Amino acid sequence: MNRLRDKVAIVTGTGPLIGGAIAAGLAAEGARVVCTGLDEDAVKPCVAAIEEAGGDAFAVLGDVTDAIHVQEVVERAVDRWGRVDVLVNSAVWFRKQGLLTMAVEDYRRQLDVILGGAFLFTREVAQHMIGAGTGGSVINVLSTAAWQGEPGNIGYSTGKSGLINFTRSAAMELARHGIRVNGFTPTATLPDDPERARALAELMAAPGEYQMDFQGLFPLGRLPTPGDYVPAVVFLASDESSMITGSNITVDGGATAKYWPWLPGNGARQERTA
Repeated sequence: MNRLRDKVAIVTGTGPLIGGAIAAGLAAEGARVVCTGLDEDAVKPCVAAIEEAGGDAFAVLGDVTDAIHVQEVVERAVDRWGRVDVLVNSAVWFRKQGLLTMAVEDYRRQLDVILGGAFLFTREVAQHMIGAGTGGSVINVLSTAAWQGEPGNIGYSTGKSGLINFTRSAAMELARHGIRVNGFTPTATLPDDPERARALAELMAAPGEYQMDFQGLFPLGRLPTPGDYVPAVVFLASDESSMITGSNITVDGGATAKYWPWLPGNGARQERTA
């Protein structure tokens, strides 16, 4: 419960799915957390949940592509708690469209949120850490779509894959300052809330131009929930990972390791009936 005691964390893109779960998970281990995002209805409940659980958090609303907002977030964290130790770049703008259908303005916006937001926040937090001489941990939320070619999702896949080498490059540049930069790779995720989970399952099963079978092709048999990601992110944020930088931890139930033609569901059924 105290692996992150006295640490201060900033989590961008907090909401009801991955970002919010990470923020709550860091707080549960003793971190004081700044929750950021554009949508007040998404960010404020994350803060309330942390406070109800006995944690310490506050919200700063704004756009991750706005350098003034980024500066404000860091300044407010330092004004209140005196430091910043952890940054989780989780902000994303969802616009699932393909090469032939996506407007270039939407493509640029998606890349700016994913890559530009990570750039601005990482730079601002790193400058604070260097000035304070404290070091720290930056964690970039990637995706299995960063490592594989997903049709019909060109902006998201491009942005998340760009974060892979952004992570490596920033890690090498900041290593001499004691600042570690790592990636964390989640995958398609079922919300903890049953109603949201049902809605997402229906969306995944809906017919479309590119058919996806998330459940049937998943090696571990079920999609992860946001809570499944918390231990890995807490580890990367903690001093336990002090010799890990420029790397990545994948929590995807084996999705990216799976040999592409293998059908896990079929194999499991054959074993049970044999």
